Amino acid sequence: MARIQPSFEAFFGDVEPRLRHALVARYGPSTGRAVTVDALSYAWEHWDRLSSMDNPVGYLYRVGQSASRRYGGADATGADQMIDGIHIDEYTATELAPALAALSDKQRVTVVLVHGLGWTHSETADLLAVSTSTVQTHIERALAALRRTLEVSDV
Repeated sequence: MARIQPSFEAFFGDVEPRLRHALVARYGPSTGRAVTVDALSYAWEHWDRLSSMDNPVGYLYRVGQSASRRYGGADATGADQMIDGIHIDEYTATELAPALAALSDKQRVTVVLVHGLGWTHSETADLLAVSTSTVQTHIERALAALRRTLEVSDV
């Protein structure tokens, strides 16, 4: 059995939760976790090439997007579980999950990562391979849509 390179172990430990959270927010729990495994398997197989990239996690996010086609895209069910790694109470989950599921994919991913998991705009932009201003725009639009859907006004 081949020994995992220490640098890959460190990379995996850092990247796996972030990549999984983003892909679950995008594709739902079942497909999101499956494509995370596919993307990280790709990383292991191509570590020599991936380790020299400027934004390997963004590249792996794209690998996960491509892999999702094999699974039929987003999960048909499980919208209440699209917030992987965030503890929310049952009442909030019943109201928030459908509202999040109604957002565009990019809006949902950015708002879950930034507001749900505490990622910075820069980290989110790197993962999605977009500018920080694009992340800000997605968040503003997502929050406006969530406020309308949940009938919440700014306090």
